Amino acid sequence: MIVMHCNISRFYQAISALHQDGRSKHFMSVGFGHMVLGMVLVMSISAASYTTPSSSALTEENLLFLEAWRAVDRAYYDKSFNGQSWFRYRENALRNEPMNTREETYAAIKKMLSTLDDPFTRFLEPEKLKSLKSGTQGALTGVGLSIGYPMAINGSPSGVAVMTATPGGPAEKAGILPGDIILAIDNRSTEDMDIYDAAERLQGPEGSSVDLSIRSGPSTRHVVLTRQTVTLNPVRSRMCEIPGAKDSSKIGYIKLTTFNQNAAESVREAIKTLRDNNVKSFVLDLRNNSGGLFPEGIQIAKIWMDKGVIVYICDSQGVRDIYEADGADTIAASEPLVVLVNKGTASASEILAGALKDNKRAVVYGEPTYGKGKIQSVFGLSDGSGLAVTVARYETPAHTDIDKVGVIPDRPLPASFPTDEDGFCSCLRDSTAPCNLNAVQLFAKS
Repeated sequence: MIVMHCNISRFYQAISALHQDGRSKHFMSVGFGHMVLGMVLVMSISAASYTTPSSSALTEENLLFLEAWRAVDRAYYDKSFNGQSWFRYRENALRNEPMNTREETYAAIKKMLSTLDDPFTRFLEPEKLKSLKSGTQGALTGVGLSIGYPMAINGSPSGVAVMTATPGGPAEKAGILPGDIILAIDNRSTEDMDIYDAAERLQGPEGSSVDLSIRSGPSTRHVVLTRQTVTLNPVRSRMCEIPGAKDSSKIGYIKLTTFNQNAAESVREAIKTLRDNNVKSFVLDLRNNSGGLFPEGIQIAKIWMDKGVIVYICDSQGVRDIYEADGADTIAASEPLVVLVNKGTASASEILAGALKDNKRAVVYGEPTYGKGKIQSVFGLSDGSGLAVTVARYETPAHTDIDKVGVIPDRPLPASFPTDEDGFCSCLRDSTAPCNLNAVQLFAKS
């Protein structure tokens, strides 16, 4: 494949600069920890200047609609706009769509975006945009849940799935587990609930309560949780000592739950701590990690890789930007490494897993990942609302487009393999357990 080069990093900065400090944490995923599967986003706060049709009849509501139209016109990755004339749509909408109130304008914008047939290009009301922006800052006032669509967990047809429960948070204390399904929030069914709406309802003032209907396996129960400020620690780790495994007797297990602004440094610290315990090999668990800050994923790849392509980014014209490891940030490029993935592994997690797999840096275990190979940018509109617009797609270092396919693991995991660190260690220690993986063979690349 011929690779064309251009600096799409500059393109992203041009359309999404936060005018804060120029650092890479401007690239964001949907909030509430990592509430929406498969979103890598670039956050934009400042509104661009828009050229509007010359007409004295344009109202404030018309102008807001035009802001949204223009954002899509400039940034959407498919310049055929799903096979329609984007300019003609604008003219028809201004003539025919009612835009007398803010609610009608929001409805017109949502109708416009629906014609793209892209579920990840979507409108965000002001409160939903605020919720999105808060999700990667390291702390939230809520119940301590990361949520996603249930298909990412077990194929359930409705509801909202629990991806992770923050240790020490209200949800975990109430016994809510990954894989549980939230059927209702404050007596409102989640069957057809927008995921942003669900996240917004879970958050709220500290000390307030929220009533959840939870399905866990075959049983359903009601749980009333009191919201509190929850610190989102993206990493859990521990050392697993396996008797009789010789060189693999001490394995460092690192569970990465989200790519917030603390993720890369937390992984770095976990590696250093485990090394202090004479760990010589590592397992990086990305199961049910649905993404987050794009640059954190790149930085974590650089921790494990001293050279090689991490990801190719493709813009609307099909050109590429290449993110590579150069050894400057590497601290663990030689130790044996295993990566665990599942259907809840999405977006930035897939970029990381794909980079480690294609560069033969790690052996990947599990099942095919979610398959989200596109990137969104968030544009703030003048009234505080916003748009998440698909602006690019990405390919793994082997030029694999994983959209709707996922990263294919090297080997499967036993069906009963646990998702927590204690269970992981137990399965490695007990050779008779159905979930056992041979610790000696675990890191073998052939």
